[in-house]
Amino acid sequence: MELPPEQDATPNPRQQAILRQVAEQGFATIEALARRFGISAQTARRDIIQLSQAGLLQRFHGGAGPVGAVRLGYAEKRERQPAAKARIGAALVALLPPRQALFLDVGTTVEAAAVALAGRSGDRIFTNSMVAALAFARAEHPAVHVLPGRLGGGDGSLLGGETAAAVANLALDVAVIACSGFDAAGAPMDFDPEKVAIKRAAMAAARRTVLLCHAEKFGRSALIRVAPARAVWTLLCDEAPPEKLRQAFLDAGVVLRVSD
Repeated sequence: MELPPEQDATPNPRQQAILRQVAEQGFATIEALARRFGISAQTARRDIIQLSQAGLLQRFHGGAGPVGAVRLGYAEKRERQPAAKARIGAALVALLPPRQALFLDVGTTVEAAAVALAGRSGDRIFTNSMVAALAFARAEHPAVHVLPGRLGGGDGSLLGGETAAAVANLALDVAVIACSGFDAAGAPMDFDPEKVAIKRAAMAAARRTVLLCHAEKFGRSALIRVAPARAVWTLLCDEAPPEKLRQAFLDAGVVLRVSD
């Protein structure tokens, strides 16, 4: 019996363009690829599958990113580095002056910060994280506002255009933001386009941005650049970043603070 010839694994010109877009932007959604190349979503998905099988990119729900981008589940994130996250939360409380209008992002490090912030009064809290909001439930802290939106999944996030619009109408002192990783220039990165849109809206509505990050994030990438590093006022972390990344933060004017 004659075996069928092996399929050529060399990417075609369109697939090579997809690889370039992923390398340049850190992500590519199926919808964006379909629009750019004038193809159906099914064809774009098939290209992503073939490139993923060839080990040239990493497939995610709704799109693709660079090989090595790691996306942990929410339950796993909650179990990782709880003491480091608690120290970061305490450092945030020490950093911020009293009576601030704060946006609290989605994420387990921000949730730990919410627990720390619940121990003081006078702040006005706005958040799209139901978990972060619940940290204030047992405290005498009436000024906690949960933003409207669609439930985004098991992490208790509220997402969508309604959420982004509500954030954009705020006048914030500080946006407290989380991320999933960084690019080589120190830009924070994340996976979910809807969450990124809300992070950007909060950063635009705030006078300053504080980025919370435990050290595991320094060695990771993600799909979408949230903002350039220069958009961050202060980075709070539990360990100093690697030298190249540290220098990128300093070049961008980011204040680095390592929690005790």
